[in-house]
Amino acid sequence: MADKRTNWRNLILVVSLGVLVAVELFGVALASGWALAGLFELGPVIGYVLMAAFAILAAYALLNLMRRVLKVERLSERG
Repeated sequence: MADKRTNWRNLILVVSLGVLVAVELFGVALASGWALAGLFELGPVIGYVLMAAFAILAAYALLNLMRRVLKVERLSERG
């Protein structure tokens, strides 16, 4: 069997990308829910529901992005 070594440079790149995109997506999701609830005076409960709905969409988008990134990036090398 061939030994596989972890490509640390690519692994750090993928983790960093995931953290950066996650912060951006969840920040936009929470701010959008808060802003829409405040703009239309929907109340705090509906605001939290909108934030949760947008956060679920953000998590789905992040999951799809990370799946695609992991298909392209080589995280291990044959030694």
